[in-house]
Amino acid sequence: MTTFVTMSYFVHTELADRILYEDNHLIVINKLPGEIVQGDKTGDRPLSESLKAFLKERDDKPGNVFVGVSHRLDRPVSGICLFAKTSKALERMNRMFRDGEVRKIYLALVEKIPPQHSGMLTHYLTRNERQNKSYAWDAPREDAKEAKLRYAYVKSTDKYHLLEIELLTGRHHQIRCQLSALGCPIKGDLKYGARRSNPDGGISLHAYRLEFIHPVRREPVVITAPWYSWVTDFL
Repeated sequence: MTTFVTMSYFVHTELADRILYEDNHLIVINKLPGEIVQGDKTGDRPLSESLKAFLKERDDKPGNVFVGVSHRLDRPVSGICLFAKTSKALERMNRMFRDGEVRKIYLALVEKIPPQHSGMLTHYLTRNERQNKSYAWDAPREDAKEAKLRYAYVKSTDKYHLLEIELLTGRHHQIRCQLSALGCPIKGDLKYGARRSNPDGGISLHAYRLEFIHPVRREPVVITAPWYSWVTDFL
């Protein structure tokens, strides 16, 4: 079982410092590795609930605060996490994500350079609920979902290699599973074949950039999330 380093994730002033974008309809947070976005069986307080408490206090709201989860990240992943502040925005953003109208760019440190420095990966993923793990297959299967991503090699050190990834579908553990199938597991991702864990229990996968048309204003929105120490140190 992965152990995450205990940090003051939910201190309001610290959460305020991680707001990447906000208007009357949306709020975007730079998620830390180890945070959960929604409640799960661990019982740990999710980012969505911390955000509700933060907005209620900051805006001095007397009643309930609406926070809807539109963009989910795995617990060990860092970066852009988008929440809706209205039900209308939530419904529209969910449709946009589902219909592929949101461009999602990630950064990953991997243990091996891909055979080709750039390309498209297409696999068919099956999910094992008991293991909370996905498996990649080269050919279609009855119980599998098609998964696609584009990747490009950026640079290397003597041990690790930086990739930029555009996620074209949104499957369970998709980037982690597909890069592992390529022979390039993500640094720190023991579940998918990494040699060792990261000190904070997270993995070196960061949701870096999000591009979409605003669900209400119909204007282009581009959001980037500052890199955390695992990328800064690497560069």
